[in-house]
Amino acid sequence: MALVVLAAAPRSRAAEDPGSALPDAPEPQTARPTNVDTAPPAANPCDVRNAGGSMATTAAMRAAEAAATPGAMDNPKVVNTVLCVPHLPIIDWYARFLTGPQVKALTPLQKLHLAERNLLDPFNLLTISGEAGIAVASNSHSVYGPGMYGYGRYVGVSFTEDMTGEFFGTFLIPTITHQDPHYHRMPQASIKRRVAHAIYQIAWTQGDNGKGMVNYADLVGFVCDDAVGDLYVPGQQTNLRASAKRYATGLATAPIDNFVTEFVPDIASHIHVQIVVIQRIINQVARADSTTQ
Repeated sequence: MALVVLAAAPRSRAAEDPGSALPDAPEPQTARPTNVDTAPPAANPCDVRNAGGSMATTAAMRAAEAAATPGAMDNPKVVNTVLCVPHLPIIDWYARFLTGPQVKALTPLQKLHLAERNLLDPFNLLTISGEAGIAVASNSHSVYGPGMYGYGRYVGVSFTEDMTGEFFGTFLIPTITHQDPHYHRMPQASIKRRVAHAIYQIAWTQGDNGKGMVNYADLVGFVCDDAVGDLYVPGQQTNLRASAKRYATGLATAPIDNFVTEFVPDIASHIHVQIVVIQRIINQVARADSTTQ
């Protein structure tokens, strides 16, 4: 037997209150935008070509299987055809110049990571390899020796020199003296002011607290680099005169890196060549000149 349940209808407000017989005012309606949220995303042309190619290939394969073997269509197969691949994003080689240092002071661990990143920068490794190849090919009678043996020694020495410089100049000395290892640009200043800023940053820089301080990383770091280099750099003279000349050459060429960091962002959109290589070329010429003295 079916059970039927009847619910009592609620009393209308009109029966309770004669004044409420009129309907409520309608809610204001807002026009809904069309073809904004409901529009499908634009298809990638490469995906469209791949889908069309897959459909055509699948249809041809099915037709061939059906003609050759009756009943082959019972287990249809989908053939994926790749006609093109999407373009990879373009690498912005100048991103590290466009992003300036943070206001927050770096911790010792962050300074160590910065030194590691500078050392293992792909372009830095590329310039070391290219510089070694050119140097060995142009002078096979150098202290490094000819052929792949000399090339390997040159790469090893150059990489060790960079590692020593980053260790003292970016990590150890800035950590002890609470120095900011970054170079701080002045993009809004005049050209003369920026040139002077890039030069005197070798002697006077910025501390972790944002105030000016002596640049111990350069003034003391170059001495440490040269002293350690006496232990492994082939043919490097270790007398006081040669060491003083290398120290003076290092200070004289140090602003080149600051010039690159200061002005490359201004011209990065107009050139397609890594200007950082200029510093390494000049440093190599100065190094070769000082070791022969």
